[in-house]
Amino acid sequence: MPITDAEVARRVAGETVARRFATTVHERGGAVALRWKDGDGYRTLTFSEYADLATRVAAGFGALGVGRGTRVALLVRNRPEFHVADVAALLTGATPISIYNSSSPDQIRYVAGHARAEVVVVESGEFLERLLAVRDDLPALREVVVIGDGYEGTNPWSELVAADPVELDAAASVARPDDLVTVIYTSGTTGEPKGVMLDHANICWTIESLRVALGYPSDGFRLVSYLPMAHIAERMVTHYSGIRFGYEVTTCPDLRELATYLRETRPELLFGVPRTYEKINSGLRAFVAADPGKNAEFDHALEIGLEVDMARARGEEPSAELSRRFEAVDATALRPVRELLGLDALRVAVTAAAPIPVEVLHFFRALGVPLSELYGLSESSGPAAWAPSQVRVGTVGPPIPGLELRLGDDGEVIMRGGNVFRGYLDDPERTAEALDPQGWLHTGDIGALDDDGYLRIVDRKKELIITAGGKNISPANLEAALKAQPLIGQACVIGDDEPYVVALLVLDPDVAPVWAAQHGVAADALPDLALDPVVLAEVEREVDEANRNFSHAEQVRRFRVLGDDWLPDSDELTPTMKLKRRGILTKYALEIAELYASG
Repeated sequence: MPITDAEVARRVAGETVARRFATTVHERGGAVALRWKDGDGYRTLTFSEYADLATRVAAGFGALGVGRGTRVALLVRNRPEFHVADVAALLTGATPISIYNSSSPDQIRYVAGHARAEVVVVESGEFLERLLAVRDDLPALREVVVIGDGYEGTNPWSELVAADPVELDAAASVARPDDLVTVIYTSGTTGEPKGVMLDHANICWTIESLRVALGYPSDGFRLVSYLPMAHIAERMVTHYSGIRFGYEVTTCPDLRELATYLRETRPELLFGVPRTYEKINSGLRAFVAADPGKNAEFDHALEIGLEVDMARARGEEPSAELSRRFEAVDATALRPVRELLGLDALRVAVTAAAPIPVEVLHFFRALGVPLSELYGLSESSGPAAWAPSQVRVGTVGPPIPGLELRLGDDGEVIMRGGNVFRGYLDDPERTAEALDPQGWLHTGDIGALDDDGYLRIVDRKKELIITAGGKNISPANLEAALKAQPLIGQACVIGDDEPYVVALLVLDPDVAPVWAAQHGVAADALPDLALDPVVLAEVEREVDEANRNFSHAEQVRRFRVLGDDWLPDSDELTPTMKLKRRGILTKYALEIAELYASG
């Protein structure tokens, strides 16, 4: 019988993240909790050492006037101090709020000001400089705590760490389940970010639901933390779940070093946005393509791997003959690649935040990586639909245990359960738009449900393209198909109120130069490659290939390859690499106009 919202709530009644932290420390005190690079090796903190630091910092916070209800902003990369500071704030009953590390001074001013943060914990260097540039515009801000070298008038992190510790169990009892555990600021694809209020009960409910959904213990799993802690996904996967399940979390402060961290850590659970997996896929493809013989062998092995995966997806065990063939190619071609990438120990791999190209999902599952798609929002404390062990490619799975999920009359996905947020901070109007009086969260996503309750996301309600001919088109699905092509790193599809669909394309900065060198193209910089006729001919072929999956009205008729590289938290992308469509339409208005003028 399916578990209910009430049953999940009963299982975690009275729990808070702080109390759960204390429990894990008592149960797994000697286990490694946090790892970080130090020169050529790694240093570690056990859960007992983690607790010692957190209780000392909690005492230091208390001396600065931090208490129940205080808001503490964190401008800290993925490093152990983030986890310690967040837990320390919770042990005082305060609400820690992370700011995206890529935030400009104006963005810092907005988030810290809107949240009315009284204390900010910030790394020295450029983060501190950005904060100090707007400190005078933050009347609620009383204290700045600096990790590293600070200035007069700031508080050294080292002094907080040196404080006499508070008593763990007593401190863990300060916060109540209905206290805010954090405020997640949406990445602002349209307008100013909204502050999503989540309480301890939301997080504890969601973690219990995920435990049931996974179906087997994940205690002590190894993970790498590398995505922004200001995003609910990273916060949930490596921080809150790390506390609940005693994970060994290796902190990676620079996304560009992820490949090294994966090889050295060999995680058992990996979360990534689609771009994480797309880059691994494209980089590996470019590497293998350099040797035609090995490329053919690898493709053959993937075909067998996919055959095995599809059989299991149907609920069937592979035949003895297929199993024998798979064991052979796995030993010679697939397992060595998983080991090379550091993905050979994975028991769970998850992608979320945007649609992943089906081809990329098939690639990893054929490789032997148990990749599954998850659907969720900040407003649902992260996950809302997921089937890690019963994947149906093209869907994001059924609702997580205990969550009610259905479709509105217009196909909008709506949901109700213990993971649904408490509203937007100081924004009753937008809260009323998202939460109806019966407690249903209106997601703004259009979906479809199959007979077994598996959800397929069509697109954002506000982003569906309606052409001049009245055709409704999902830009996200078309963009995912384009990005599945080797040379195309990013794609933005345009066509609202227009006679046909066009696209702005960005070359993959890792793959395009390698492909160009293999095909006799002298250029290697993206602006030059975007103008090269050989490269453009190959991109045109790839666009034609992507178009085959869509009707004539949905197909890209014209495109422009840009010489730019779209980076996270830019005019084009959010920190989690979602498209900022409004920003793109404004920045590239001339290029878009030319695409239609040439038609």
